[in-house]
Amino acid sequence: MTGAPPPASTAQRDGRWYGERMEKLRLEELSAANVVAANSMTLKRGQEAFLAPNARLEEFVNTQSAWQRVVFDGDEPVAYVMANFDPEVDREEYRASILRMYVAGEAQRKGVGTFMVDQVAAEAKRLGFESIFAVWEEDELGPGDFFRAVGFEIIGENEYGESIGRKSL
Repeated sequence: MTGAPPPASTAQRDGRWYGERMEKLRLEELSAANVVAANSMTLKRGQEAFLAPNARLEEFVNTQSAWQRVVFDGDEPVAYVMANFDPEVDREEYRASILRMYVAGEAQRKGVGTFMVDQVAAEAKRLGFESIFAVWEEDELGPGDFFRAVGFEIIGENEYGESIGRKSL
């Protein structure tokens, strides 16, 4: 039926309808108790190519002090995020930044990524930051469309040709 509202289990962003939203999401600090579960998540084919190597991240930030969280839907791990909150970092895009973020393939387009960005933004705001950043490689399978859909504006490129995005809080 044309003009009928979509099912309650869907959401619209940028004119596209996304699948059923996960309702029982919770964030847990990465720990010995959940690291195995976090490592067992599988991305969609080809997406692993967009995870920056730890060595590259360590050029700019101390990943040992990073804010690392696992997202669960009930008891199932569905995502992982590593952020950094350090006003002393030389490069602005790494002071309050999503360094690494991935959502299990079967959990994508269900609100998990948006939930993670919202959690990072809330922590950044709590710590006094006015914006958060993300750095990504533009590609059909890459996260650029997602980051733009959740409010990141491209403000430039880094030395690797990756997009730098900023989201005001």
